[in-house]
Amino acid sequence: MKFLLRFLKRLGLAFLALLVVYAIGRPTQIWLDGFYSGVREPYLQMMSANAVTIRWQSKKEFAGVVRYGKKPEQLNKIQTDTRIAAEHEIRLTGLQPATKYFYSVGNKGKEIFKGESFWFRTSPAIQSGKNESVRFWVTGDQGYPNIIQDEVRDEAIAWAKQHPRPQDNKPLFDFWLTTGDNAYRSGTNEQFQTGFFEPYKAILRNTPVWPAYGNHDSRRWVFFDIFSFPENAQSGGVASGSEHYYSFNYANIHIVMLDTEASDLDADGDMLTWLNKDLAANKQQWLVAVSHHPPYTKGSHNSDNKWRSGGRLNATRENILPILERAGADLVLSGHSHMYERSALINCHYGLSNTFEAKFIRDNSKKSVYRKKASKLSAYNGTVYAVVGSSSKVNEGPLDHPAMPYSFKQAGSMIVDVNGKHLTASFVNKDGVVIDKFEIIKGVKNGVTSRACL
Repeated sequence: MKFLLRFLKRLGLAFLALLVVYAIGRPTQIWLDGFYSGVREPYLQMMSANAVTIRWQSKKEFAGVVRYGKKPEQLNKIQTDTRIAAEHEIRLTGLQPATKYFYSVGNKGKEIFKGESFWFRTSPAIQSGKNESVRFWVTGDQGYPNIIQDEVRDEAIAWAKQHPRPQDNKPLFDFWLTTGDNAYRSGTNEQFQTGFFEPYKAILRNTPVWPAYGNHDSRRWVFFDIFSFPENAQSGGVASGSEHYYSFNYANIHIVMLDTEASDLDADGDMLTWLNKDLAANKQQWLVAVSHHPPYTKGSHNSDNKWRSGGRLNATRENILPILERAGADLVLSGHSHMYERSALINCHYGLSNTFEAKFIRDNSKKSVYRKKASKLSAYNGTVYAVVGSSSKVNEGPLDHPAMPYSFKQAGSMIVDVNGKHLTASFVNKDGVVIDKFEIIKGVKNGVTSRACL
């Protein structure tokens, strides 16, 4: 009996020791996961008509230098960082709108990354109705490095090259939106390097990226250290005072980036209080919203499950959608479910899938060409919802949500073109085939009109 008691005591002490080691070791490991000591090529952040932030990482610490100009052989302007560091972040200001600039990055004595492939084009001057060919790329849950990720990326690039825009001197994409989960599995700095910065480095040289915050990104503290966000409205919109949520303008489009992973989703919380202010001040012709958690999905996640993902799918539908639809949102993008799902032009449905009825459909065009009467944003005149979450993996799911009739268990990404009053979105799969396409046209005489929720 004494032997048994001694054994249990020692076993308890051993278990307690393991708990102490875990309690100390786990936070230490999470902290260490936030660091990456290798080279990271330049990537563009917080683009505006007159400014851009360029970030990169070097092996050694030094004061970073960006040289830039309108010709690759004449980088006659210089901006130097005031810090000595391996992670470099330099903002260029005083730029001209809609202008192509070449750049190099390095230190005072050496250009580390340079050449004709390193350039950017500033945003056009903010305007409400002037025709401007805008093309942006949408990927979701793309942070898993594998052959699917490569195929989705390469076929999107190939499609964009095969369908050039009418205006010259344009990048392949004016900007890039992600719907979250930018690094799998735990959002470590190394995983961001292998799952994001390395496979997309050629695109990141020329294309500003605006990533949404996903649940896998949130498993470490890296995300908000390696990306720069316009919490002070550096790229348009109303200042949010938070890197978690913000807005920016590009040509005649207003984009809101929402954090459905870590921010308060209550109607009177800080994020939605800011969202109401931002949308009330918006004068742009198009409104696009991006978040990680989808309001409607029957893919690898189920938006009917009130407990799924901490109830954030339900909260997104019940609390965020009424604000967006009241502001006249045209397109709402999300990820999280690893497949593609898309609605017709709908609004006013904030309940479970079994409550969806025909009355919530504003336009159910068989050709997916949706027409709105108003030329500008108009309350409750219909929104298209799309789940873009299969840019590096595809999982199982029934794909039978009645609000999302255009649903496919295929890997791919979305390319969106906006030309004046016309928006066209194409979902290009990993084989280069457009498996879904829809259009929204504004200013149509017999189009959908504003209508309060019934």
